[in-house]
Amino acid sequence: MFLKFVLTLMALLKSGVHGQMVQMDSSKSGFVGSQVELRCQFVNSNPPVKISQVTWQKVVNGTKQNVAIANPALGVSVLQPFKERVRFKNPAVRQRTPSLEDTTVIFNKLRLSDESAYICEYTTFPAGNRENMVNLTVYARPMIQMSLSTPSIVAGSKDLKMTVATCVSANGKPPSVITWETSLDGESKTQEIRNPDGTVTVRSDYLVVPSRDIHQQVLTCVSTYNEEPYTDSVTLNIQYEPEVIIEGFDGNWYLNRENVQLTCLADANPPISLFQWRYLNGSLPSSAELRDDVLIFKGPVTYDIAGTYVCDATNSIGTGSASVEVTVTEFSSSPHEMSQKQQQAGIVIGGAVVCGTVLLAAITLLIVFLYRRRCMFKGDYSTKKQILGNGYSKAGSLQPHASLPHSLTFSEDSDEEKKLGLYRGSSILGGSAHEFHNYRDSRMKTFHTGLSQDNVTCGCNEQTYVYEYGSEVEVSVDMVPQMDGSVISKEEWYV
Repeated sequence: MFLKFVLTLMALLKSGVHGQMVQMDSSKSGFVGSQVELRCQFVNSNPPVKISQVTWQKVVNGTKQNVAIANPALGVSVLQPFKERVRFKNPAVRQRTPSLEDTTVIFNKLRLSDESAYICEYTTFPAGNRENMVNLTVYARPMIQMSLSTPSIVAGSKDLKMTVATCVSANGKPPSVITWETSLDGESKTQEIRNPDGTVTVRSDYLVVPSRDIHQQVLTCVSTYNEEPYTDSVTLNIQYEPEVIIEGFDGNWYLNRENVQLTCLADANPPISLFQWRYLNGSLPSSAELRDDVLIFKGPVTYDIAGTYVCDATNSIGTGSASVEVTVTEFSSSPHEMSQKQQQAGIVIGGAVVCGTVLLAAITLLIVFLYRRRCMFKGDYSTKKQILGNGYSKAGSLQPHASLPHSLTFSEDSDEEKKLGLYRGSSILGGSAHEFHNYRDSRMKTFHTGLSQDNVTCGCNEQTYVYEYGSEVEVSVDMVPQMDGSVISKEEWYV
């Protein structure tokens, strides 16, 4: 930097004193393998000076090394090791014309070794030399690579962190910055290694406790170079011994149940190579059939299959085991099956209840029917009062009257008076009430009635019948006529 400052100051002093100046960029940059232009232009005075030669030089360890020369008489010359990669941009320079005011050069296929300070020097007559300088920086994109520490990482029994993945940003200039994107609870360790060519290799290791929980987890490395992020990812491959469980026993194995089995499930990496079943109560039951990871019980369930079963699963890392205690009950404890049985029992009980109810109703109706028939006449025949001598009176010459029907039907809202009136005066008696009372009987002296031929309802409170024997019978509305000609009080007749 100090050399650059001195050379720039000298060029400014020269141009300021004599009026000529060399114009250049202060710095330029490019990536390895790319192309870059280094500008150099000469500002002449009036009258112009004569340009004798232009020389490009590289500053190496404080000394100048010629790169390219342009001479109006001798032409263009590019020296090694730039001969195949450096050329003058202006065609007039290459054609040996006296126009050398623009001597910009182009670098192709940049190398890290091209990085340096370059001087563009003009030789004039009679003014002397005029020059300026540019700093060229060459960048190198790193090679980013991410890898697992080993193809297969074995889960450890101790909580010791180990490197599971490594991210490398190699031969970068400037060096990269590496970060990690992951949900794992780990840590990273990063170091920088400076290479002889001026590049830097950055290495970052990610450390975590290997376990089955992080198997198939993704680790992403983010390498940021020149403010540009580059990402690479790997999937962890953690090997671990089997973790085993047994499925199939639901706690409801009962007698005569069909199609029961036990299944051995194992979580392992690498996969299981061998399954083995054991019966801690002795030899496996004769109904048990082994099919790799499944133990099938043929036929209906019996008490013989009860006991403890163990499944051993083995892979290249180790062996894992699990056990299950099988119990056999007489009946099912499944709510669904019990519900079906309850429904069946409910149907039987419901049918019995319905049949019992119907039978009870029939018995009740029969009893009521018999009881009502029995109670049609509640009293004693000695309580009957004879008004006609055709039944229980002494024999006489009276002709029997028309017989009554065996039963009379009345609506429920008929009162007793209407029923009595029908007994007394309706045509059921074989004629009107008037005809009945006008029937002449030698034993009947006098007959008084309040019934008319057209009136079927009793219109008086009491009727009186006088027999020839001198006795008089009082018949009130509370009396019910009988088929034998007698009357009985309502209290004796109805229930």
